[in-house]
Amino acid sequence: MASLSKTLISPQEYLERERKAEYKSEYLNGEVHAMSGARRAHILIESALVFGLNLALIDKPCEVYTSNMRVRVNPAGDYMYCYPDLTVTCEKPRFQDGELDTLLNPLFLVEILSDSTEKRDRRVKAPLYQKLESLQEFLFVSQHKPHVERFTRQPGGRWASLEADGLNSSIQLVSLPVTLKLSEIYRQVEFS
Repeated sequence: MASLSKTLISPQEYLERERKAEYKSEYLNGEVHAMSGARRAHILIESALVFGLNLALIDKPCEVYTSNMRVRVNPAGDYMYCYPDLTVTCEKPRFQDGELDTLLNPLFLVEILSDSTEKRDRRVKAPLYQKLESLQEFLFVSQHKPHVERFTRQPGGRWASLEADGLNSSIQLVSLPVTLKLSEIYRQVEFS
């Protein structure tokens, strides 16, 4: 039986198509991955995080972006365009071009894990995020239980992780002057 070969496209082709598309997709080394819609818990968590971070950073020179801001990750040998669920930059934002829709210098980002994306977020995106020079910290947030994993860049380029479990927990961010209470992140989320 013959195997089907994948049609790879260039980063430029991806951007051209993506800017005209009705639906978002992500890009990794020539392959395009369609994104599906989010569930209620995911949307509530994202909204709570965006609200909380905007409020906490209101007097800081930071910009908080929702999942509509595309991020380019371009470490040596790899090329990824993705839409993190939340992205923050606290220096002058740098964009790929005059369209101002592809951020190059995120400081902090969040991925809300779902059944369909968790494996890809952990195995593909996280290692690439860790190679992004501007990125100092990222979170993985569960939507099935009150659980947050924080990953922070350490001296020498290593990454350390810390977990917070339960609605009575909180997590202190390192890259931003913010403490996130899990009770606030999951305020309206119902767990089965």
